[in-house]
Amino acid sequence: MLRNINRTYSNFLNKNNLVQKCYSTKPKVTEITAMGQSLANKGFLRPHKKYDAPADAADKVRAICGNIQLPAKSDYQLKSLEEKFKLLEACFSNFNHSVPNSQIYELKTVGDVIKFYEISVDTTVPYDALKHMDLPENLHIQFDYVRFNSETDAKFNGQTAFPKSSTLVTGLKYRGKYASNEAKHYWP
Repeated sequence: MLRNINRTYSNFLNKNNLVQKCYSTKPKVTEITAMGQSLANKGFLRPHKKYDAPADAADKVRAICGNIQLPAKSDYQLKSLEEKFKLLEACFSNFNHSVPNSQIYELKTVGDVIKFYEISVDTTVPYDALKHMDLPENLHIQFDYVRFNSETDAKFNGQTAFPKSSTLVTGLKYRGKYASNEAKHYWP
């Protein structure tokens, strides 16, 4: 009886083409690898240029609006894509700072454009920003780490906590700065 119910249900789905309309919630393996590759290509920081907003950014944007015959009121709605393009193109040539594609849709009024050009962009990595901060006295961050080398370190008579582990420097940037340490293998 259970087999007949399953067969009837599958025939019903096939007749009404419902099987083709159902979608799987599991992502395909190729989609996952493509997303991973995309993240690897982008890296930690996105490539933004540093931008220091001038103090008179609002006045400059209003002057640009006057040059391209747009009202300089902050609540003026940009009516067409052509108006928005002309304004953003003129602002880019004046400020040498473009609006990212992901934020263009947010700029609907002249006030939104003014607000965008009044915000500075800092490209400092948060870890590097800690170097210039006043940290509490009980917090110490070691920016240049120390690598153990059994041949040159006198502390603990060259004994390491990991006797069979090598520390290899593989990056081109740090090969000149740090030496690799090959672990000595003692065979019985």
